[in-house]
Amino acid sequence: MKKFLLLVMVGLMGITVPVMSNSSKLTAFSSEITFGTRAANIAKITNDSLILIGGSTYRFTVDTPEDKGLVATNITVKDLHAQIRAKDGSNQKYTVLNSNGIAKTEGELVSGDRLVVLAEDGKTSKTYQIKVKTMALSGQLVLQKQTLTANTTTNLTLYFTAGQRSPDATVKIFIPKGIVITPTNTTVNVIGRGDVMLKDLASQSIGRVGTKYSYSKVGEFNLSKVAADGTILSLEHLDLRPSNGADLKIVIAGVKLLNAGSYPFKAIYTTSKPEALTSAGTGNETATLVATSTVSDFERLVDKSLHYKETPGTYTKVNFKFSLSKAPLNMRLMQSLDKGKNWTASSAAIDKTNGTAVVSNLKPGQFYTFRLSVMDGPHKGLSNTTSFYSGKVDVKRFGVIPSENEDRTLAINKAIDELNKIGGGTLLFTEGTYNVRTVHLKSNVYLYVDKGAVIKGMKGADAPETTWFSDKKYRSGLSPTAPGPYADPENYMTKQDVGHHYFRNTMFFGERLDNVKIIGSGLITGNGNLVNGDNVMNNTPDNRADKMFTLKLCTNLEIGGIHRQEDLWYDADKDEPYYSLKDGTKSFDHDGMLKIERAGHFVLLATGTDNINVHDTYFGKFNSTNARDIYDFMGCNHVTVTNIYSKVSSDDLVKPGSDCALGFTRPARNYKVRNIIGDTNCNLFQIGSETADDIKDICVDNIYVLGANKAGFSISTNDGAHISDIHLNCGHTGKLHSRSKMLRTRTPFFISISNRARILGAEVGRYVFMENGIKHDELLVKNVNIGKVENIILNGIDISEVYGGSSHGGKNGRWNPYDGKQTKATPIVAGYKLPDTEVVQGGLDFKLPNGQHTGYIKNIVFNDVHVLVKGGNPLADKESTPPELGVGQYNVANLNIQPSYGLWARHVKELTVKNSSFNYEKKDSRYAIFLDDVLGAKITDVKMVLAKENNTLLGLKNATDVETKNIVYYQDEWGNAATEFSK
Repeated sequence: MKKFLLLVMVGLMGITVPVMSNSSKLTAFSSEITFGTRAANIAKITNDSLILIGGSTYRFTVDTPEDKGLVATNITVKDLHAQIRAKDGSNQKYTVLNSNGIAKTEGELVSGDRLVVLAEDGKTSKTYQIKVKTMALSGQLVLQKQTLTANTTTNLTLYFTAGQRSPDATVKIFIPKGIVITPTNTTVNVIGRGDVMLKDLASQSIGRVGTKYSYSKVGEFNLSKVAADGTILSLEHLDLRPSNGADLKIVIAGVKLLNAGSYPFKAIYTTSKPEALTSAGTGNETATLVATSTVSDFERLVDKSLHYKETPGTYTKVNFKFSLSKAPLNMRLMQSLDKGKNWTASSAAIDKTNGTAVVSNLKPGQFYTFRLSVMDGPHKGLSNTTSFYSGKVDVKRFGVIPSENEDRTLAINKAIDELNKIGGGTLLFTEGTYNVRTVHLKSNVYLYVDKGAVIKGMKGADAPETTWFSDKKYRSGLSPTAPGPYADPENYMTKQDVGHHYFRNTMFFGERLDNVKIIGSGLITGNGNLVNGDNVMNNTPDNRADKMFTLKLCTNLEIGGIHRQEDLWYDADKDEPYYSLKDGTKSFDHDGMLKIERAGHFVLLATGTDNINVHDTYFGKFNSTNARDIYDFMGCNHVTVTNIYSKVSSDDLVKPGSDCALGFTRPARNYKVRNIIGDTNCNLFQIGSETADDIKDICVDNIYVLGANKAGFSISTNDGAHISDIHLNCGHTGKLHSRSKMLRTRTPFFISISNRARILGAEVGRYVFMENGIKHDELLVKNVNIGKVENIILNGIDISEVYGGSSHGGKNGRWNPYDGKQTKATPIVAGYKLPDTEVVQGGLDFKLPNGQHTGYIKNIVFNDVHVLVKGGNPLADKESTPPELGVGQYNVANLNIQPSYGLWARHVKELTVKNSSFNYEKKDSRYAIFLDDVLGAKITDVKMVLAKENNTLLGLKNATDVETKNIVYYQDEWGNAATEFSK
């Protein structure tokens, strides 16, 4: 009673004093331990024992020899401290003794060792007997939300990641009583393949594979009831060899917990190789969901639009959502400006029926904390809190000080992590230099690089990830006889060049993120520390970063400058891009563009990432060296690319494709590409060469090719993909402001099919055969269908200076004029045909799965395309017969000399050429157009030139149903003796 009165008096006086327990006036430190945050090797902790996990798995670094990947998973002395922690959060000291009582400071822990824990007080100690059991390393089970509001309906999302990789794995998730899970209310996403209902898991596409791939299903499921305890969800026959973040994402819809309290979850998994092991189902494989009577799902809504645009309300208006089972009579939104010490009512508009709230007119530059106060009803009380910073947060607030030499990686990553924890925000990089190794991007966190700010890459970026497979059988190359990509049909690491399947060796990294932006008008540079060669893994470990931005299985990504509605175009006299203003004038103000340079192999490698907007970016403004690919989109969907200028690069500017780097293939669809200007040692725009899955619905408008040592516009299917509905300059991205232009291209168009088949399950054989009198010794793919290219429209394009004239690598100014030594080729449309069995030594001993021997390009239209080539080829070149493309031979250079100067087409069905012209600068005695195995062609309203040495305008070989109309040709030179062509 005396203690109670004392507390009341103190409370009335506004004074607080600590109340001591009767037992002790000092804090007691514990020597008890529990699981750490990443306790992969901890199976069980009892009062006096520590059960550790040991076993085996395959782990390959980039340096591991191919026969040394089988490793033990036992924990070492040095690793133990990272996997345990004090139960009370205090600081402890750990000592390991062997069975003889001698201190052990290194090596593996074994049964019979002992762990001695000394508490923070330096006096209290405890000894744990160590025992090692053969088990699978513990995985991690994570609930997206650890609390929910009782008696409200919501979706419950959980993630599970296995502790080690394995094929044919089984995962069991124990769902507590009160949560109903059915085949139709639950989705699962296995290794990032995409969400699918449980009932549809067995029929989900495994991607494009050959017949030698051992899987026919993504997996199977089973639901079983546990008496009075809940449900077990079993997912079986899963290929967990690829590692793409969480192995399983499970979403249970319509969850409604009737009672407040705790709901425990548990997961275990079983491997099949290199040995059958089962995890413990303890520690990090457990999670607890707490249902509260008060509102516990109060959250801030984030704008995820793909165009960053600042308005008066961008940082002063906040939207919220929450769940209620019954609307209260009274509730308020409370706000705090001192992190919850003091609260005031906010003037918010609250919709209790729909569970939303809006607050406006916040003070700029303030850190706000919000919560709901419910005055009555079943949810009476205070909600959880959520936070918001009303402005861009300067990195200096996190101690990130610009420096020309100091490494700021750790501080920047900490700042990003802190913003992510409060639900997101914009991190502002003001004027100065910020050196980084690898920046770890997070969901809902934007990086705003202001004018004058420079983010520079340093050596020492994150190491390439450890993987189940070795990629040493194939890292790069173009040999027609190299078996490396096909040696193991299950090994996804050998199906594409090395830069594509390592993701973490990068300047900026993000995996399984949503809503990420890198925007502003500053400069981001690799500073010569990002590698652009395929031999990157031969470098020292601190010099293996080869990418600037790497985004893997993400959604809603924006990278670019300050968005502008005006179109970007190019002024040839100034050799600079400009924005076309509404009044018709040119604006050469590039201040708002994001500047990027020296990005290594890739500026952006986006793999399996959807909803992308890249825009208003100037590449190579200050330094144009050390730049290879600009934008590589592998298996990405819903992509917009606008207002891009690249002074010069050594590889493709924009490349939609699809590879096997995720461990499965993914189709690509719906691209809007507009106002792309650049010079490249390769292709300005290319579909391919990685074409492991289908690529469709690509619309490209207003391209300006300043130079391309391969092609201005390239479409290639090499790995079995179906490519269709590709439109150039058709106005699908908006009104056309100009005709597309191509200058200094080796060939303006390279549209082709080969059957390289770098996909899972592909099988090849080595064959010797004759083709056009030439002996071939090369690999042929035996079990993957030839890909398809169809429905292509090329419209409104002016082409001249057709030679490989890129300024890449040049030392004497921008571009060298044509001197007869540079490479050149005709516009090319080339399907693919296997050799006939009678020309193959021993015969062709296979048939492709669909029985087709030839891959035809179908329904391709050239409309309003005007080509002026260099010419100069002699009459004898009209007899040229380019070889078929194939494994390791799928580039324009492999086709040697074409028999025509204007257009060469082979293995094509339904070719249309209309309203176009083909001309040469210097007399060219080849055919104007040559059609080889073209089935159905319409050539109308076309003008050409025919050299007097050649009396045949259109060369035909095995071509049928060729229709011509309104064709005029000039004799020897343009404008001379116009003659109507009659077939």
